[in-house]
Amino acid sequence: MPEDMLSKIIADKKNLERVLDNLKIGIIAHDLNRRIFYFNHAAERITGYNREEVLGKDCHQVFGEPFCGGQCSFADHAPAFTGKKEYLNNIVTKSGEARRIEMSVTMMKDSKGRDFGVLASLADVTEILNLSMKARELASFSGIVGKDAKMMMVFRQIQDVAGYDYPVHISGETGTGKELVAEAIHNESHRSGAPFVPINCGALPESLIESELFGHVKGAFSGAIRDKKGRFELADNGTIFLDEVAELSRQMQVKLLRFLQGGKFEKVGGEKTVRVNVRVISATNKDLKKEIQQGTFRKDLFYRLNVIPIHLPPLRERRNDIPLLVDHFLMEAGQMHDNMPPKISREAVSLMMEYHWPGNVRELQNAIQFAIVNCNGDMIFPKDLPMELKDQSILCSPRGASRKLNEEMVKTALEKSGGNKAKAARSLGVGRATLYRFLSDHPHTFQG
Repeated sequence: MPEDMLSKIIADKKNLERVLDNLKIGIIAHDLNRRIFYFNHAAERITGYNREEVLGKDCHQVFGEPFCGGQCSFADHAPAFTGKKEYLNNIVTKSGEARRIEMSVTMMKDSKGRDFGVLASLADVTEILNLSMKARELASFSGIVGKDAKMMMVFRQIQDVAGYDYPVHISGETGTGKELVAEAIHNESHRSGAPFVPINCGALPESLIESELFGHVKGAFSGAIRDKKGRFELADNGTIFLDEVAELSRQMQVKLLRFLQGGKFEKVGGEKTVRVNVRVISATNKDLKKEIQQGTFRKDLFYRLNVIPIHLPPLRERRNDIPLLVDHFLMEAGQMHDNMPPKISREAVSLMMEYHWPGNVRELQNAIQFAIVNCNGDMIFPKDLPMELKDQSILCSPRGASRKLNEEMVKTALEKSGGNKAKAARSLGVGRATLYRFLSDHPHTFQG
């Protein structure tokens, strides 16, 4: 009987519309020509558009980007999928407000199995995401690991800028993850279905950088045996990431500035003007304002690139993320080699927490990979870590301690402290990491 009742409700068009209008999830349906034929109340609330504005119209003309952006399966009218597709999207409402949306898109078929339209459901998760960031409940965002307040700020910046095409400049020390942030901005934007093209401006000689960026035509120089697309052309409709942008010569800075002003360029040896639609994200570990003062970087280019600045904190300023990152890299290694990765001892983590990490997250990742190879069992101890981590506790000890520990004195200190290692370290005049390392190097004497 309940099934019969449900069939009657669904069969009646008005009843079905009442059901759909009472859903908290937005429902949009359009035909194969992208003409919208259904738009429920929740879709009105989420997008800011009312039914009269959208029914019968092409969804791309109504919403534009980033709603109907690179992830849309109907970008060229012909559908690019036949089943179901789920993804996160950033949209801009009619009033200009950026919202974070979970989308589920399903191809609708008639009784003969023929495609006749698309049903899309929209769930607004903006507030949930914002509250998670405020409560620091997120462990990662768009592939970037971190819970520190400074990283929450970076996550919010990524979320805020993703819906717009303004140039972004990312600053931070080597190894802080500037390319990860650039790729996250791309993945969170309407351009995510198009290419993300990185280029390290400091890794190529001056003679090749122009060709790499803008391409060349056949015969432009010795060895140019065919026409070649540059990175800007390969990134058309997507994002180009210019890492180490401060390394560009003054001549290349002028050419980059010209592109940023007009979105066009000529290939090396070419006469035709090429136009592309790309978002530019740049990064450097240098202080560009100092580079301007020294005359090595153009001020006008700086203002073109630095429309939205994002600064990444060094790892030593977010030490509480170290255990989280360690677990992430261990799990990543296990997945890569299809085995169970070793665990890491509390003493080894403590040593990592005290280290100053000049190479930042990249150095931490390298240290974990080294330790995995170096450890003989299923547990990483301080002795398994790279030498610079094992040595730093003595070199950087605030007490300047150089006392040589022995088993008897350590035993006595632990007995007096009731097994409290922090108190024992203080009584011995050494740092905790030094004591942990000693205990790890003498596992048979100090068990448990």
